[in-house]
Amino acid sequence: MTSDRPAPLVEVHPDAATLATAVAGELLNRIADAQAAGHIPDIGLTGGTIAEAIHREVARLADDSGVDWGAVQFYFGDERFVPGDSPERNVGQAKAAFLDEVGARRVHEVPSSDDAASAEEAASSYAATVRSTGSGDFDVLMLGVGPDGHIASLFPGHPGLDAVDEIAIAVHDSPKPPPDRVSLTFEALNRAQAVWFLVSGAGKAEAVQRGLADLAEPDEAGALRETPARGVRGIAETVWFLDSEAASLL
Repeated sequence: MTSDRPAPLVEVHPDAATLATAVAGELLNRIADAQAAGHIPDIGLTGGTIAEAIHREVARLADDSGVDWGAVQFYFGDERFVPGDSPERNVGQAKAAFLDEVGARRVHEVPSSDDAASAEEAASSYAATVRSTGSGDFDVLMLGVGPDGHIASLFPGHPGLDAVDEIAIAVHDSPKPPPDRVSLTFEALNRAQAVWFLVSGAGKAEAVQRGLADLAEPDEAGALRETPARGVRGIAETVWFLDSEAASLL
């Protein structure tokens, strides 16, 4: 699916704080460069501890970035299908960490359980939003990686791994609570110029090792079902941003 794309790069930082600062600075540069070229950037956000640290660094560095935040479009790789005010919502975490502070206005949320009757309805609505507002490709898509190798809400062995001709899907019986979620599909995630995996901590070292294993191995389909992180690569670049603990098995 992605074998014709550039091989992943690996960037290792001493610790999570250094990693967060480096990624935040690079993200600001990418957005500013895109805007200087007359482009409206589409940025895919993720949730999780390291993502929150990066978001707070973005807010800290934003004043000197030259970014016009009102002209950046933000999307989410996945979302928990819970009430809108739930602290588990990725959008709420991102707003609190940086989106509200910098004045972002084009924040495309996945409908919550307050706004949609089911995760399927929320997925359909979000797919329509992505289709109608996006440029077609993410300029930068950031993805966390779970200890099991999952990305967004695409979990090992789950039916969502097989979705075809879909932008967003409902996910049920998630092995990680809450059980009901909405996720972009492999096809949607692979429509990104740059894919950045953000991984911190020794507990994810094995998943990183599996995610970066030789892509030429015979059982790639089976390896993908075991480690979904193997299924996404950027059109122009893929970078694994790791701290030293996450990189310890490489």
